Amino acid sequence: MSEPVLKVRSLSRNFGGLRALNDVDLDIMPGEIVALIGPNGAGKTTFFNCVTGIYVPTEGEVTACRPSGQPVRLNGMKPFRITELGLARTFQNIRLFPSMTVLENVMVGRHCRTRSGILGAIARDPATRQEEQESVDRAYTLLQDLHLAEHWNEEACNLPYGAQRRLEIARALATDPFLLLLDEPAAGMNPQETLELKNLVLELRERFHLAVLLIEHDMGMVMSLSDRVYVMEYGSRIAAGTPEQVSSNPEVIRAYLGEADHA
Repeated sequence: MSEPVLKVRSLSRNFGGLRALNDVDLDIMPGEIVALIGPNGAGKTTFFNCVTGIYVPTEGEVTACRPSGQPVRLNGMKPFRITELGLARTFQNIRLFPSMTVLENVMVGRHCRTRSGILGAIARDPATRQEEQESVDRAYTLLQDLHLAEHWNEEACNLPYGAQRRLEIARALATDPFLLLLDEPAAGMNPQETLELKNLVLELRERFHLAVLLIEHDMGMVMSLSDRVYVMEYGSRIAAGTPEQVSSNPEVIRAYLGEADHA
């Protein structure tokens, strides 16, 4: 049996006297799409930040394993090292370089896969020029995959909102990840854009052999897209299972899904 691409055990994170995460377990297998849901303030983004090295866990263990590779402990690892390992993320609030072009934004993601250092960039030797061209070609191909190629030379700030969301995903894919973490990718999207995003995530999983972990408040998208769902409340995991199992769980209905009915 293959190793989980992400294995989290007893993950806790304190901020002073506040326990934002409390003894959370989670597994993601190769090729799975797993959703992490819960009310605002449940600890979902804190979980992402612990996995991607922005926060160091107070307790617990986070390990990642590239398919056919060996597990690597992530606790205390710098975010750029975790990206190099093969984990890439997007953010709840879009974090593009607004004055750079769409193509340049994606090329930033290629940086962790290039070998040329500062001397190569200054000397402009043939190997450096070839690597730069390969980065441009790879970035443009990703723009085609994300239906953004026609905007390649526009400044990122001029893109429509939904296209900016896709650009952030393209930049994450430029790092060649085996696990893609999406933090509320459908936030602010209309129903048609959300449907297109769902289909895009399914397409990207197949094309790039990805596992995906997403935080999302759109329950229609979560339940139709995910293989499994984890539910959090007040920093703790309260349920896990298939979308069908989770949607019928009384604790989940009380804590989260029922909110929409009573809002």
